Amino acid sequence: MTQLFTDTSANLPVEIIDEYGIEVVPFSYTIDGVEYISEREFDGKAFYAAMRAGSEVKTSMVNAGTFIERFKAALDAGKDVLYIGMSGGISGTANAALMAKQELDEEYPDRKIVVIDTLAASLGEGLFVIKAAEQLKDGVALDAIEEAIRAQVPSMCQSFTVDDLKYLKNTGRVSGAAAIIGNVLSIHPILIGDYEGKIVVKSKVRGMKRALQELANYYDGRALDKSESIGIAHADNEEGAQTLIALLREKGFKAVNIDATVIAQKPKLAAFIPEMAKNIAADCGIEPDCVNVKATTEEGLGFTGNLEGIAAHAVCLIERI
Repeated sequence: MTQLFTDTSANLPVEIIDEYGIEVVPFSYTIDGVEYISEREFDGKAFYAAMRAGSEVKTSMVNAGTFIERFKAALDAGKDVLYIGMSGGISGTANAALMAKQELDEEYPDRKIVVIDTLAASLGEGLFVIKAAEQLKDGVALDAIEEAIRAQVPSMCQSFTVDDLKYLKNTGRVSGAAAIIGNVLSIHPILIGDYEGKIVVKSKVRGMKRALQELANYYDGRALDKSESIGIAHADNEEGAQTLIALLREKGFKAVNIDATVIAQKPKLAAFIPEMAKNIAADCGIEPDCVNVKATTEEGLGFTGNLEGIAAHAVCLIERI
């Protein structure tokens, strides 16, 4: 038996995590010096609200000790370990997992520990995890799953854009002057993951509308057959995600699953969630049982906690028709 692991970066809906028994190794982050650990589901709303508010936000990789602790629990239960993680080109997490594997290989010589660097992040990584979970459920051998995923890693296509260049400036990916000029001119870089799993600029366009069209064109050109899936994740930009879905639908794609979270201090939304899911399904042309809507609060923090507004974020899986 094999225990499947991933990390928070995979952006997997909780429903998928629970359905396949996936264990998520959490990243930690700090907001103004206060540490948060993203167990199972990343609270993106609070994270992005803090960034917009000018708070000091920092993220931390998963260390080898955490991996050893998580892996040992599975190994002690007589299970093999399969960890599918984010790109080593943008985080040291994959290397930390390899260090844990090397130490545990000696302690558990009869068990198999597989660590796969997907050279991807977010749902690019997540799609690999879902494929592995489906194969494990179908009884496919671990060696075969490893071989298949490693063969598919170079074919993963990921691209994204940003609405404000100051966040790329803060991470050192663009200069301060370039960020200021780019924001004034409404320049949006189209960023992709290269073959080393690093983030590079593919092109630059003016205006978010053109940037989203460029993303749709890029995916349309890279999707080789109708069996491939596309995952859409956004950083608190539901409107942009819906626009991209509409553009992809025009090119012959359709949404197959949506997981959405609404963040509101008031009103209480539990009674409205079934109707919300029904309306989202109708707008996207899918069945209501393919839509999951959750509601939460920021416990008095951020603009939603101060009753200044309501926010939402979502993850969507898309396939070519």
